[in-house]
Amino acid sequence: MKLDLTDDELDELDTLLTQTPEPAEPLDAIMLDGYLCGVLVQPRVVPKAEWLPPIFDLETGRLPEGVDPAWLARCETLIERRYAALNAALAEDGWFDPLVVDLDRAAPASEYDPVQSEASRTLMPWVAGFHWALERFPALFDVADDAIALALARLYRHLPAETDEDRELNETLERDHPLATVDEAIEDLVATVMELWDLTSKQRFHVDTVRREEPKVGRNDPCPCGSGRKFKQCHGRG
Repeated sequence: MKLDLTDDELDELDTLLTQTPEPAEPLDAIMLDGYLCGVLVQPRVVPKAEWLPPIFDLETGRLPEGVDPAWLARCETLIERRYAALNAALAEDGWFDPLVVDLDRAAPASEYDPVQSEASRTLMPWVAGFHWALERFPALFDVADDAIALALARLYRHLPAETDEDRELNETLERDHPLATVDEAIEDLVATVMELWDLTSKQRFHVDTVRREEPKVGRNDPCPCGSGRKFKQCHGRG
């Protein structure tokens, strides 16, 4: 992946994010990874000025006054490099390596999600970050495309079901598209994000044709400025 972070830099970024001054509540490195992908598959190019602030605070997108400028600059440098690497991977490589939970080092499953598979527990923080991007930038939810809806369902199966409809959909996916191992789940996640990238690329890179509101002025026509001279002798010179 072009310009990507090393393992040491990813660890550094995770540590820097934990140093975000209170009361701001930042994403961690794994959620950040999902969040950046959620930004990149939007049906429009989201400017950095919009996607960067929420990383440091989920609710307000604002940092307290007086933060260390060196700390902030280093955070932004590492975040922007990861963003650029993911963008290049989606656009050119057709594959990326998501950051996922190492279950050997993670806390055990809580009493609230005992039915989640090992694969879903591994991917859940990444998908939660992706979901946060869509909550912040909901345009993807508004695209009337069954393929997008199905792709989102394939990602959201790794989050705890909140409604009976969610549970039913997850059961259908588990029956029709089972994921037996963590590796299979990671491969499916990457393929799904790539599919979303492809499905939204036409809208994301669409360029509107500029239409001339008035007829083109001929060189021998009177200049529209009202000078009384021909256009070629006035504003049409040069």
